[in-house]
Amino acid sequence: MKAITANRLTDGRVIYRTAQGQWSTRFQDAQPLDDDAAETVLAQAGRESGIAVGPYLIELGEHAPAGQKWRREGIRIDGPTSGTIRLIEPANHDRAA
Repeated sequence: MKAITANRLTDGRVIYRTAQGQWSTRFQDAQPLDDDAAETVLAQAGRESGIAVGPYLIELGEHAPAGQKWRREGIRIDGPTSGTIRLIEPANHDRAA
């Protein structure tokens, strides 16, 4: 099974094509597609350039992305992998005057 994902034109958020032909930010709303239907629906999604940027197919597992790019798609679902940036002050070294 496959699903279609893209980025929303207005703000770059990750979006998924739903069974109703709409776009959702929730992975759970993604329409599962068999291989035959996937290419047809992808072509339709590609014509919606005013909504979605760069739609492409991803492989679906039971409840999560699958296939070779599962890690990348997991990051796209969950957001950035880095936490808050912590500034580290340099050690206070005694300097000869």
